Amino acid sequence: MTTTPTSPTDGDALGGLRDALGLLKDREQVAERLLAASARHSFDPDEELDWDAPFEDGKWFWPPELVSLYGTPMWRRMSEEQRILLSRHEAAALASLGIWFEIILMQLLVRHIYDKAATSAHVRYALTEIEDECRHSKMFARLISAGDTPWYPVSRAHRNLGRLFKTISTTPGSFTATLLGEEVLDWMQRLTFPDDRVQPLVRGVTRIHVVEEARHVRYAREELRRQMVTAPRWSQEFTRVTSGEFARMFSVAFVNPDVYPNVGLDRREAMAQVRASGHRREVMQTGARRLTDFLDEIGVLRGVGRRLWRSSGLLA
Repeated sequence: MTTTPTSPTDGDALGGLRDALGLLKDREQVAERLLAASARHSFDPDEELDWDAPFEDGKWFWPPELVSLYGTPMWRRMSEEQRILLSRHEAAALASLGIWFEIILMQLLVRHIYDKAATSAHVRYALTEIEDECRHSKMFARLISAGDTPWYPVSRAHRNLGRLFKTISTTPGSFTATLLGEEVLDWMQRLTFPDDRVQPLVRGVTRIHVVEEARHVRYAREELRRQMVTAPRWSQEFTRVTSGEFARMFSVAFVNPDVYPNVGLDRREAMAQVRASGHRREVMQTGARRLTDFLDEIGVLRGVGRRLWRSSGLLA
């Protein structure tokens, strides 16, 4: 005798797939919901934002509390105009970092779906996310140009490490790195887009990114949960180590030292003060906390990997 489920319990739950957070959701059902959300809430930044409006005098390009030198002795010596100029260059540096990361993410997503059924909702949503990331990268590039600042590429070492990582990463490692790149910046942007001290164009860019990235985070979290249950043990262990090393790399890349001489500051002194700043350390750990709590619950932050995450400064 067969029975029909009376609740919306999905196939994976019926199959007993679960982790510390409970029963896993059906991959196709998650993707269908995300595709529907994408159809309702996707944006064309070229049309949505007023790129021709002049910047407003006295407004920031990033909330001052999130600027790297905030609260340091050097910050206290800077004029208000110089602080705002630093926020302008750091916004450009973060946009440059975002482009670098999203190009890596798009390659990881293509690898993930390479041998999966192209007609599945899971693959269709991955392709939709790639579309989103293409628009985001173009949007960030246009923001850099509008701000009349340089493009701030990551260091050659980080570019080469990124090239290595996207080549050797496991599937769960790829989704862990995806969440690391998305969630810390997302936390900062959620503070930015409602802040009326910040330039309207920057707020518009961060609003679009926050709305669309929420879907990307959901997709990555659900898939990472699945992978940490179903992947071979060696893959899980490799993910723990590589994700910790990527956290170390990412935390360093989050501050580009080239911004300081471009606003009239000594690079070496500025970087020393950033490294010594308790406020900056708290900002980064707070921005990463939602992610690190999640990774801890699903078993990523263990052993050597956990020690690497601690040394990154993102885990208290």
